[in-house]
Amino acid sequence: MNTAKTLLPGAATPSGQPITLGVMGGGQLGRMFVQAAQAMGFTTAVLDPDPASPAGLISHHHIRTPYADEQGLAQLAQRCEAITTEFENVPAQALTTLAAQRTVAPSAACVAVAQDRLREKAHFLQCASTSGVSPAPHAAITTDAQLAAVPDDLLPGILKTVRMGYDGKGQARVATRAELAAAWDAMDKVPCVLEKRLPLHAECSVIVARGADGQVVSFPVQKNTHRDGILALTEVHEGTLDPALAQRAQASTVAIASQLRYVGVLCVEYFVVQARDGTLDLVVNEMAPRPHNSGHYTQNACDISQFEAQVRALAGLPLPTPRQHSPAIMVNLLGDLWFEANAVRTQRSDRPVTPPWAQVLALPGTHLHLYGKLNARPGRKMGHLNVTGASVAQVRDTASRALALLGLEGLAAGAAR
Repeated sequence: MNTAKTLLPGAATPSGQPITLGVMGGGQLGRMFVQAAQAMGFTTAVLDPDPASPAGLISHHHIRTPYADEQGLAQLAQRCEAITTEFENVPAQALTTLAAQRTVAPSAACVAVAQDRLREKAHFLQCASTSGVSPAPHAAITTDAQLAAVPDDLLPGILKTVRMGYDGKGQARVATRAELAAAWDAMDKVPCVLEKRLPLHAECSVIVARGADGQVVSFPVQKNTHRDGILALTEVHEGTLDPALAQRAQASTVAIASQLRYVGVLCVEYFVVQARDGTLDLVVNEMAPRPHNSGHYTQNACDISQFEAQVRALAGLPLPTPRQHSPAIMVNLLGDLWFEANAVRTQRSDRPVTPPWAQVLALPGTHLHLYGKLNARPGRKMGHLNVTGASVAQVRDTASRALALLGLEGLAAGAAR
């Protein structure tokens, strides 16, 4: 299909029906895409088998079928003029089926690269010839022979499954060949990649949006803090990252998107590593063919959010360069917060409680985004809190106070640096 077709907000199809944008997946990213699309005047449709999916609950249409269901895909294609995805593990073949009838962005080919760590790293290496930013040294492990041939200098390392790993899942730290063999065996010897463990100084990410006409715009570089493999906090303000490294990260992300001929919103994650002489360098880690948790701050700190950019790219609308108008800190809100026993957050209980939102929202510059998930559980992403302000000092102070109220003092210390 021609992804350069422009779909105007508030317009109608030749048959007189409203322009409908579709999304594969009904999680929180789909929900925020739906909210952005509806704000611009589009009708929306979601395909997700969960009747209580966050996006499905607020969309004009919710198609409750599995992602590869032929009838569901046919219904989505019939309703929509253009379709995107909110997560990378949607079956690539389903996107191919949809693309035979409708505009699909990103394409199945791009999503397939992001679904396979080895293909992803091969693409990063190809882009490194122009961007100068390479992935960590690594080796494929798909056979016993490849396991035996792993170079010694890749240990200690991190063993990752080639497919389906996210939020720290499908990974194991290994220091010796014995640990490597045991970890691969524990993963049922599925195809894996071993990455050399590097001296990590910081983590960051870049979000870009690319249109079908090849225009690419970049959001600011985001500095990220993870806990147990899950993003916990993102800081986006002056002083978070060396300007030269930030510029390289943005240029690398533009190259990764452009060489894929990507259409839509793309996030690429990077490691900032420190050499023995103290100098810092960038290593590209992985990409997500969709909006990203680290980009949620754009909803309140930029004139165009990552979700509006996703809508614009899908609909073939102009993509002006996003402008960040306020320093920002984003806090990921996991279900653990709903299981604290009291206001000072010092004890736990099995009975869910409501976090102290009134106290948090009494702080100036706080913006609460909850995802409409009906059941909280530890580790589940329930929402996020954006903190904005007139100055970096004000944002750090407010974020520290909010984190203290939520019992996340450890993160508060990081935000107050």
